[in-house]
Amino acid sequence: MLVYLRLLKESFGFALNALRNNKLRTLLSLLGVTIGIFSIIAVLAAVDSLDRKIKKDLSSLDKNTIYLMRFSFGPSEIPQWKREQFPNVKYDEYEYLKGSMNDVNQMAFQFFVNRESIKYQSATVSDINVVPVSHEFIEIEGLEFDEGRFYNESESNSGSAVIVLGNEIASGLFEGASPIGKNVRLYGQRFTVIGVLKKQGAGIFGDSNDTSVFIPVNFLRRMYGDNNDALTPVILIKPEKGVDMDAFKAELTQKLRNYRGMKTDEIDNFFINVLSGFTDLIDGIVGQMNVVGWIISGFSLLVGGFGIANIMFVSVKERTNLIGIQKSLGAKNRFILFQFLFEAVILSVIGGAVGMSEREQKKYKMNLKCVQGELYEEIRPKFYVKSHLECFEERTF
Repeated sequence: MLVYLRLLKESFGFALNALRNNKLRTLLSLLGVTIGIFSIIAVLAAVDSLDRKIKKDLSSLDKNTIYLMRFSFGPSEIPQWKREQFPNVKYDEYEYLKGSMNDVNQMAFQFFVNRESIKYQSATVSDINVVPVSHEFIEIEGLEFDEGRFYNESESNSGSAVIVLGNEIASGLFEGASPIGKNVRLYGQRFTVIGVLKKQGAGIFGDSNDTSVFIPVNFLRRMYGDNNDALTPVILIKPEKGVDMDAFKAELTQKLRNYRGMKTDEIDNFFINVLSGFTDLIDGIVGQMNVVGWIISGFSLLVGGFGIANIMFVSVKERTNLIGIQKSLGAKNRFILFQFLFEAVILSVIGGAVGMSEREQKKYKMNLKCVQGELYEEIRPKFYVKSHLECFEERTF
């Protein structure tokens, strides 16, 4: 037993001595392993942080929330030319469904619109997300306020000129002063500020309620009507908890088809987008990114392994004379083998340790950026998005 321990000790000493005598070669070998380990951790940490950020943003929403509109959240078997002929949902359809559907917790009507600028005196905030929506929206999304309130049913139905500001917009316009009761200008019209939302942070697609304003949807309907191409309407439906979603969607489909007077042989000219289907799509994308990350990282690690193997080959060639002397003095084959094995193991362990230490720093930065909502901007896929949680028909990943 002591003989084997001595053998291991002397082999380890020879390996360390060889590494010290060939510093540049050792450094290059360590670099290959470090890059391989770091690549695995960096890619997987980025995907994991993005996944947790998305799930955190969606956690406040009921996964059974339905977006009824002419667009689909995901791929569709219906040809694009036919989808483009689908009519928009109407406000009277929203009123009909609201009064006739069973097992509905809340139902709201919303427009997706272009981004605008908002003014207060000499201060202007540009590129804001305008959310024209009915009063039920607060119950669907669960908005929280720093001060003030959301508009009520009377203000929503009459299309009153009232507005709720996101936190960043309020800070940009009023610089710390209370905006409640002040008048701002949007669409060339005056709006009275009645509420300011709590700070949220960046959302899934870079947008958030911090850079959004909320106005009664009937105000915009009164200005532009229901047939303006710049407005994309959607009906938001939050079913009661525990409802059978298949039965609920079937009832919704039947009632809307009847209201539109569609024949039995006609396909549905609308899409029932359930938020759970959207999250399943995101999970699929994240899963694919994980697989790609593992493949890329595997190649990086393989390159590092080949680097060590190549260095070991060169080391054996260089020390042929030394190996011959050791053999002539009675050294066993395993003694020679252990020298090079220890050398390879030391390179792998040190390179792995450096890669792991880099991983901890990278993971900390990823988590920090995830909290701050910046990670999406670095590795975001490209979506065609119309508004907050918008429909997207053209997607490139």
